[in-house]
Amino acid sequence: MSTTPERALSEVRFLTVAEVASVMRVSKMTVYRLVHNGELPAVRVGRSFRVPEQAVHDYLRDSYVETA
Repeated sequence: MSTTPERALSEVRFLTVAEVASVMRVSKMTVYRLVHNGELPAVRVGRSFRVPEQAVHDYLRDSYVETA
């Protein structure tokens, strides 16, 4: 069963910059910096950004550093 891009997009949960900052426990400015540097994908909606929830989880997973 194939899914159309429209259906897949409708299943994506988008977070505001404030929500991302809360999940990551960083400031909103840090989130804006990640978005503007291209490290965190986002969609611009009017004057604000929305970040796919999965992108936040992927970023955190890829940034994980194990210490000795």
